[in-house]
Amino acid sequence: MSTPSGAAHDGVPKAAPSAEALKAQRSLGARIADVLSGGFVRVFLIVVGLFWLVPTIGLLLSSLRTPADMGSSGWWKVLSQPSQITFDSYQRLLENDTITGSLLNTILITVPATLLVVVIGSLAGYAFAWMEFPGRDWWFLLVVGLLVVPVQVALLPIAQLFGNIGIFGSIIGVILFHVGFGLPFAVFLLRNFFAEIPRELLEAARLDGAGELRLFVRVVMPLGGPAIASLGIFQFLWVWNDMLVALIFADAGNQPITVALQTQVRQFGNNIDVLAPGAFISMVIPLAVFFAFQKQFVSGVMAGAVK
Repeated sequence: MSTPSGAAHDGVPKAAPSAEALKAQRSLGARIADVLSGGFVRVFLIVVGLFWLVPTIGLLLSSLRTPADMGSSGWWKVLSQPSQITFDSYQRLLENDTITGSLLNTILITVPATLLVVVIGSLAGYAFAWMEFPGRDWWFLLVVGLLVVPVQVALLPIAQLFGNIGIFGSIIGVILFHVGFGLPFAVFLLRNFFAEIPRELLEAARLDGAGELRLFVRVVMPLGGPAIASLGIFQFLWVWNDMLVALIFADAGNQPITVALQTQVRQFGNNIDVLAPGAFISMVIPLAVFFAFQKQFVSGVMAGAVK
């Protein structure tokens, strides 16, 4: 007759394993995870984060100083002499037509390039996930293959194409380039996210008389909100911080803020009062966008991790 689990052959129950024995039986990875989740590691990460913020804080304080103060001492001098803080640099920045115009150009490039990628990518992602059409899987493999195509390979051919159709050097050309290279990642990301939506939910909506467009707008878009928000943040940051594409495809009158600041650096001694506030504004706007959609971004990342 077999002996019940946890009991000795003589009928006396076995002693429960001690805490030390249970700890010894745990895997090495589990023990490392326990160490890394301790308070010391959290304090270390906080310190690293503060050091990471030092350049940002320094840029902010430098933008609030006069050129004479910036030339005579470091930005940390403001901490001991708050009287150095002034907004004259931002006033001169607003009076600089090159910087203000480039900032407007950046908005005119970034917003359409982001919206077009999100809208077209969402529609294509839904089509690849839930619609049947000839060669669907092969077309999706082609889209995935486009992810590995480097931007540098397409610069000259697309520049020649844009020159032939008359949009080279214009804002439209820059937007189209960003949309073309942003769509493969958008379709890949959203297709995988939309494919996790329960089929029963979509079938129930179809039984209620919903067409594909209504199904996409009323069911798929709300459920895919976190992934769409994550895509929008990624695309916005990529386009806003881009300089390579803008250097090639935008002429002097359509250059974004990144190119304008790079041009101003060549005359560093004459316009140091413009560089610091211009660079800070160029950096703080994408940060504001990220923090505005931080909740949706984290939800999208966590949803993708769980699935």
